[in-house]
Amino acid sequence: MIYLAHTAHWQFLGLIVGVLAWIFTMAAVGINEWRLWYTDDVSLITSGEAWVGIWRACFYSHAFPRTEFCQSFSISDTFVPLEILVAQVLMMLAMISGLAGNITAAVAMRLAYFTVEDRGNIRVVFFLAGALYVITAVVSLVPLMWNMSSVLNNSTIDFPPEFHLPAAPVRQRVGSAIGVGIFSSILMLLSGMLFFCYRYVWRDPKKAMDPLHGPWTETTLEHKSDFSKVNSQGVDNLGFHSEEIS
Repeated sequence: MIYLAHTAHWQFLGLIVGVLAWIFTMAAVGINEWRLWYTDDVSLITSGEAWVGIWRACFYSHAFPRTEFCQSFSISDTFVPLEILVAQVLMMLAMISGLAGNITAAVAMRLAYFTVEDRGNIRVVFFLAGALYVITAVVSLVPLMWNMSSVLNNSTIDFPPEFHLPAAPVRQRVGSAIGVGIFSSILMLLSGMLFFCYRYVWRDPKKAMDPLHGPWTETTLEHKSDFSKVNSQGVDNLGFHSEEIS
């Protein structure tokens, strides 16, 4: 059985990129700044800016100038637009599938680096890791692009009175959370492509083939009994024959 450690260096890089992408995905879910609203009324909103995320809306007020005033909302609230509701569900699914992708990729790296036997499922593991990374990227890109489109169209949200936010801002722009999420999705796609491009995945692991230098040839020492057989038969002394001839 051959060693495959030298064939999976790019996939190891893909695992590192996938872990970083998953961290960025979690950061995008937790950051409030999906939409940055600008308002004219600064009587309550001190800076004239409010941050609208997928879980809460926050702003700085005169009452608490050093802390954010935040109001949370959930999937059961009727005033929440559809794109935010979809983002709440899909971003959580992206976190779960991203974690599953990292675990599967780690198992694939273990098979390539540390396992010499019982590697019959290595093709399935590498393909599954790449598929989970790609699924995570697609699942997270859908709500990110949808919310970015809503911001560019200056869509409004009919917040309840206790949120102290106007229904329509003067203007709004894309928040940093969407940028972080899109960046993490690109990294996830890169990781998935690296795992899909692993050459040994498309070969038969039962055949002892070297992915870089062709087939391996197995050489074994002769059995001890073979050596004893040769020694028992003996070998003619060439010097003795030459003396007889002379």
